[in-house]
Amino acid sequence: MYSKYFYIIFFFSFLEILSAQTLTGNNTQAISGTGLSGDLVIVKRNFLNYQTTSGENTSVEKDSTYNDSLSNKKKPLLLSKVKYSSKDYTKIDTKESKIYLYNNATLDYQDVSLKSGIIVMDYKNDLVYAGRIKDEKGNLIQPPVFKQKENEVFPDSVILNMKTKKALIWNSRTKQSEMNIKTEFTKRYNDSVYYIKEAILTTAEDVENPEYHIKVNKGKLIPGKKIIAGPSHLYIENVPTPLFVPFGYFPSSQKKRSGIIFPVFGENRNIGYFIQNGGYYLAISDNIDVNILGDYYTNGSYGVNISSRYLFRYRFGGNFNFRFENLVNGERGINGYNQRRIYNFRWSHSPDIKSSPNSRFSVSANFGSSTYYQNSLNQFNSSNFLNNTLSSSMSYSRSFPTRPRINMSFTSNMNQNTRTQDVNLSLPTMQVNMDRVFPFAPKTGSKKGVLQNINFQYSVRAENRMTFKDSLLFDDRMFENSRTGARHNLPFSTNLKVMKYLSFSINGNFEEVWTGNMVRYRLDKEENKVVKDELREFGAFRQYNWGVSLGTTLYGTFNFWRTSVVQSIRHVLRPSLTYGERPSFQQYFDQVIDENGNVREYNPFENSLFGRPSNNRSRNLGIAVSNLFEAKVKQRDTAKGLKKIKLLNNVNLSTSYNFEAESFKLAPIRVNTGVSLFKGKLNVNMAGVLDPYALDGNNSRIDTYAISAGQGLARLTTANINTGYSFNNESFAFLKRKKNTKNSEDEEDEEEEEEGNLEDSYLNDPLGGGRTDDLFGVSEDFTNRQNSSFNTKNEPSNDEPNRGKYYTNIPWSLRVSYALTYNNTSQQSEITNHSLMFSGDISLTPSWKIGASSGYDLKRNDFTYTQMRFERDLKSWRMNFSWVPFSARSSWHFFIGVRASILSDLKYEQRRPPDITL
Repeated sequence: MYSKYFYIIFFFSFLEILSAQTLTGNNTQAISGTGLSGDLVIVKRNFLNYQTTSGENTSVEKDSTYNDSLSNKKKPLLLSKVKYSSKDYTKIDTKESKIYLYNNATLDYQDVSLKSGIIVMDYKNDLVYAGRIKDEKGNLIQPPVFKQKENEVFPDSVILNMKTKKALIWNSRTKQSEMNIKTEFTKRYNDSVYYIKEAILTTAEDVENPEYHIKVNKGKLIPGKKIIAGPSHLYIENVPTPLFVPFGYFPSSQKKRSGIIFPVFGENRNIGYFIQNGGYYLAISDNIDVNILGDYYTNGSYGVNISSRYLFRYRFGGNFNFRFENLVNGERGINGYNQRRIYNFRWSHSPDIKSSPNSRFSVSANFGSSTYYQNSLNQFNSSNFLNNTLSSSMSYSRSFPTRPRINMSFTSNMNQNTRTQDVNLSLPTMQVNMDRVFPFAPKTGSKKGVLQNINFQYSVRAENRMTFKDSLLFDDRMFENSRTGARHNLPFSTNLKVMKYLSFSINGNFEEVWTGNMVRYRLDKEENKVVKDELREFGAFRQYNWGVSLGTTLYGTFNFWRTSVVQSIRHVLRPSLTYGERPSFQQYFDQVIDENGNVREYNPFENSLFGRPSNNRSRNLGIAVSNLFEAKVKQRDTAKGLKKIKLLNNVNLSTSYNFEAESFKLAPIRVNTGVSLFKGKLNVNMAGVLDPYALDGNNSRIDTYAISAGQGLARLTTANINTGYSFNNESFAFLKRKKNTKNSEDEEDEEEEEEGNLEDSYLNDPLGGGRTDDLFGVSEDFTNRQNSSFNTKNEPSNDEPNRGKYYTNIPWSLRVSYALTYNNTSQQSEITNHSLMFSGDISLTPSWKIGASSGYDLKRNDFTYTQMRFERDLKSWRMNFSWVPFSARSSWHFFIGVRASILSDLKYEQRRPPDITL
């Protein structure tokens, strides 16, 4: 019965709404729903009087485009569909023409989405009100969330006109690009323009309590594009600063925008006052941008820097940087005046491997003036300053998925010695390789016997190489001494088992060399002497060699008592013998008669790029022995069984004997080994060379065995040892745990596993340039000071809960590298290199970090290059200070600035560059 009356009441209410709307001259409006959700078709109207959350009556003027005459027309202005829902209830008040949505209310209208604790729709006046509701304790919860397209606003309350989409918003919070915005009052004019009043702009994450903000009295916000502010004042920790501007402009576009880059001002005693890194940023497209920067110094020096980044998704990406500097030292007309021009070019390009699986084009270029890294006024690259070689490469490779597979590549490599200023350039180099072919092997199954294991390969390498001084780079004279050639290789081999335990192999190689640089000696009758003519003509020679090898593996085990901790020691011995023979290729030699009538033999291929043929026959017997020593020890937990550890890793000895040599037939004996300690975390590598020949009274090497001359079995001529290790505060944590858990064997095993648990990645890096560790210091690029000296990824700290607190266990890390080189070739018995390098850092608090890099030359008893670094994480700000306290590169640099790129010009920096002598 109740449901019957409900439907009757609902029906008459529905008729009342229809009649009311009909009287206003509008088309039909329908409401349908269950009280929890529904759709509403309404006629949009202009703003009328409304009441704010505080109870004040506020009047909003009608739109200037509104025409009263239009209200008399029966045709509606616009029909739209509104979707709404709520958690607790939906109330329809037909007398007031309002719909009330309470608790987790939502409303969707065209591209506008609104969520709030309470939403009131005045469909008679086309108004929507949204605000917060109170919980059981009287706290206001569920603030509105106003969203249109990509823009989101988080106010305390909002009133929206459904027809014009204008809105009044109180205490809103939104984010544009990297900028967080909080306003006391906002008027939404349309979806492209917002007028803000008493606003706070900041890049801090906590907009309610920012560590800094820019207070704007009034301004204009264009979402996704820009913020135009009136009088603006900088506050730090809610304390006003003297920094005030009458107006401001803040770009907020997600897309790249072109614009002016503000420079840095400073002063230096050597170069005077200066302006650095000012210029223009050019956003060519979403894929390419260009930075054009310039420097000027009052002593007449200047510099230009052009850099670009490009990225085409799923195709390729890269960056390049070109810098030119004109350096002036002294005053023109006064002794000591000089001028120097330096430059540097860097280019990195790599493709997306998915774009073309069978071909690849890549570039890694770094070249320029030899003194660039020593004399540049606008960068400080420690690694390249201490390195003497710059390397560049450009390559294109393609694979042909045939059978056999063929790989082809075209490369260009350049190595530049910054000390000698020599440049070695190959332009270009072509390499073609064919995979190994087994012509007699079955298509399926394993290969057996000598015949089925016969295999061969083919490769060809063609190259044009030149050597010149770096001052001739890009000059026609760089090609004057170029050498061109090609080498074809056809190696073949096979193998078999002899007496089950011996591995026997046969190998050979055929080689053909082409050259475009021939030599001819002739007798110059006018000067009456033999002269050398270097000819650019084609020549070719062929040579071959063959050899055999025999090897096996022997195992020896020594067992201890069962009660012993060390159960056994195993020795793995791998001896091998190799024999190789190469005939004489006398047919490629020529003769010339000198001025005395003597016949002299010469090699016309002596300028060949890929070597020359030899007229000496060679027969070599090589001997090599590899040793491995391992041990099996008991573990504390006997259930885990025995544990295998390496005592000595690969103790290698090798030498050779040349049967055809006239003297010094036995080659020096080379020895190398390695020791692994602390669960493989510390590797000690050692190598040495033993000379079996004796020295005379002048310490010159003679063709007499040392043992025959009473000088021992062999002499140690050279030796070296190097090692490195990295550890931190966690490396010794097991000592504390061991003290507290002396009787816990399980925890002791866990401690051993965690001991020294760090990667020694720097041991695998070459000493020449590009080190990933900071043993040579940290490089600084003054064109981009937003990057941290410690965090190269430029990521803010995530240790927010601990910010401002102190560590109970202070994090620290230390990296150590040790190297020693010994030389005794002429009985001088000297240490040529003996150094200890170290670097580390310590975090006093989650926001404070101190680092240092240095070393000690134990031969000269002096410190090597030293750098100290200090950094303070100020949330949305970053402060760092780097200092080189002594040496010719003595300098310091201080920087404090906002992390976000949108306010990268809000910074302060000072530096004292090193004294540069041109």
